[in-house]
Amino acid sequence: MKVTIRKGVKDDLPGILELIIELARYENAGDEVKIRLKDLEKDGFGVQPLFQFIVAKKNNYLLGMSFYFVRYSTWKGKILYLEDFVVKKEHRGLGIGALLFEEMMSICVKEKFKGMAWQVLDWNLPAINFYKKYHSDISSTWLNGNLTEEQINTFHSKK
Repeated sequence: MKVTIRKGVKDDLPGILELIIELARYENAGDEVKIRLKDLEKDGFGVQPLFQFIVAKKNNYLLGMSFYFVRYSTWKGKILYLEDFVVKKEHRGLGIGALLFEEMMSICVKEKFKGMAWQVLDWNLPAINFYKKYHSDISSTWLNGNLTEEQINTFHSKK
């Protein structure tokens, strides 16, 4: 199978949105996806792009993607944050994820990132085992904090 890995372009966004939804459903959070195509277009291809992505394609068919942005660590410097990393269900186990992940590491080297970070659900053993093949550190000590837009607005309106 000849798979092409390349930088994502605006025309890829409809397929990217489908993959975002597929991943959210896999993570039992399909109803949490609120982003729309117009948001992705504005936020990724506007004056100050907030994210980038790479795609895996075969014969112009989208197989998977890695969606990322720059995060800054006060301890280390710039870190590549891997927000979403997904291969379509019917194409998993064929090495496409490895091609995407290894390209992410190449981007880290080229752009002189001090590391790469991501989240993985504790029950997602296929993903955890995949990352461990690369000798990744999977933390069980750091907990994630989160406030929704609604929570922030509710707090702010009471001030």
